Amino acid sequence: MKKAKRIIVATLSGVLFGFVCFGIASSSGKLAWPVVFQLITSRTVIGFAIGISCISVVHWSINGVIMGMIFSFPLAFSGLMAPETLQFSKASMFIWTIILGMIYGLLIEVITSVVFKAKAED
Repeated sequence: MKKAKRIIVATLSGVLFGFVCFGIASSSGKLAWPVVFQLITSRTVIGFAIGISCISVVHWSINGVIMGMIFSFPLAFSGLMAPETLQFSKASMFIWTIILGMIYGLLIEVITSVVFKAKAED
């Protein structure tokens, strides 16, 4: 039951941060629906991956950062296809996607492990 709680809380936290990411990205203009879908699902997948992970070798916070980084790469590479703007070059979009994924991963892990006390089992 504890594993199910962890998966649900982490996945829902991922959905939440998917919408946060969408809000941040849409502040500079309207986004196409495929981009919106990709933003939300990418962060949801980070949450699900954190929920199903049971890596107890490292501290829970490191687990969140690593999962956030790994699962942000597909979104970051797709960001390289976006047109450059005055605010973001393709390289900075790639880097910021990874950095924000790491932050979202850490926050998802904090919500899951600390707030809801659903730490990964050994």
